[in-house]
Amino acid sequence: MTADTDARIARLLHHRKAGLSLGEPVVPPISVATTFHLPQAQGAAHYYGRSGQPTWDAVEAQLAILEAAEVVTFPSGMAAITAALVCCLKAGAKVMIPSDGYYVTRLLGRDLLQVYGVEVVQVPTLEMADRDFAGFQVIYIETPSNPGLDVVDIAGLARRAHAAGALLIADNTTMTPLLQRPLDLGADLVVAADTKAPAGHSDALFGHVAGRDVNLMARVREWRRQSGSVPGPFEAYLVHRGLETLEVRLSRMCASAAVIAERLAAHPKVRGLRYPGLPGDASHGAVGGQMANGGFLIGFELAGEAEAEAFLARCPLIEQATSFGGVHTAAERRARWGDAVAEGFIRLSVGVEPLEVLWSAIDTALAG
Repeated sequence: MTADTDARIARLLHHRKAGLSLGEPVVPPISVATTFHLPQAQGAAHYYGRSGQPTWDAVEAQLAILEAAEVVTFPSGMAAITAALVCCLKAGAKVMIPSDGYYVTRLLGRDLLQVYGVEVVQVPTLEMADRDFAGFQVIYIETPSNPGLDVVDIAGLARRAHAAGALLIADNTTMTPLLQRPLDLGADLVVAADTKAPAGHSDALFGHVAGRDVNLMARVREWRRQSGSVPGPFEAYLVHRGLETLEVRLSRMCASAAVIAERLAAHPKVRGLRYPGLPGDASHGAVGGQMANGGFLIGFELAGEAEAEAFLARCPLIEQATSFGGVHTAAERRARWGDAVAEGFIRLSVGVEPLEVLWSAIDTALAG
């Protein structure tokens, strides 16, 4: 972590202090109000629950500190992705998305964007650096990609996209703004599923869009109001609480992942291991530059479907779950969702369990 990141974390933890009156709670209350006292229409901070409310304000203030940008929150990561794309595209436009990224984003392109007249071009993450961006209105990237963990040069793609007259939208879910800062590197918008590491406890669906263009963010905020794609106050409260420990959790998760990845790479039953933090990994060049470290996600293959499923079933400290970024180590065989990966490919999300206890469970499960 840099000194600037440390300062952001400290500000995040105390962001409410300046506005507190004597005896007010340090923790933001959960406001469930949908209506607000309006004897007059002008000058009110809130007027209807679909347009804004105090618990959203608290978590958006935290995320704005982390992103150093305006933030609009949503009820899920996909809601945030949808808002960003819809606000930047119209019928006849052309968007590039990663063919090896999150599969629901591809479904959104097929089932929504294309239906409404947007041309969707799918390109593998590693090929985006060599593609012509002429004629595109949006270049949408996900780096590291999920689940393959390939990376692109955000700053380089941003320059090329802008030169071609396109906007660059970056999905930063796998890294969070503590480990990677796409807006600083030239991205126009960042989208993220705060369901993952920011909330951190696998108990709240949430997402956000961040950006520094006032007009663009106004469109995103208005889309939320008009579409009704609004987060719940309880979820906002849970994410606010989770964000307060994000840096501590990430520190442990990433440190453990680095050790586990190195040990998996040396294991005789493991093949095709991917972890950007390892010097030999194809994505390692981004670490220390646009990425603070290798993150907490590891990809690897076992011999086949049966071997992968058996390993996951045997390991008592791995939750078989389709999400990632929580305090519990979780993994799944990604081919079951149709990702273009080997049948024995496993995406492992390292949690906060004590390292040696976790590794012992993984090693024993690999042994069969």
